[in-house]
Amino acid sequence: MVAVGRNRWDLFVEVRAAAQVVSLSPDLARLAAVTSRCAVVTARAEGLSPDSAAGVDFISRVFAPAAGINEDPVTGSAHCGLAPYWRQRLQKSSLRAFQASKRGTPPPRRPVSRACKQLP
Repeated sequence: MVAVGRNRWDLFVEVRAAAQVVSLSPDLARLAAVTSRCAVVTARAEGLSPDSAAGVDFISRVFAPAAGINEDPVTGSAHCGLAPYWRQRLQKSSLRAFQASKRGTPPPRRPVSRACKQLP
């Protein structure tokens, strides 16, 4: 792990490599005990295949077993929580994110910073 943090709603865990995010098989029973709305695992998008990583800055996966959602394949609110973190970490004002999931998600079409309003 590189970093662990949380905002008002979610728990965030940054790992060292995008491949770790993609291959992750969390213990959902243990994760259900987490008091946050969901657990978001993230990493820089380095090392992904060119098809999925074209112009992408960071990757994530979202797990919310306590809410009855083992893995949420498309979670805009998680990206809105990650955007301020990655904006500071990467020193970029415009970010593109890729939410990997077992279901698969198409590459992003617009920057995260345009898709999110600043959360309180």
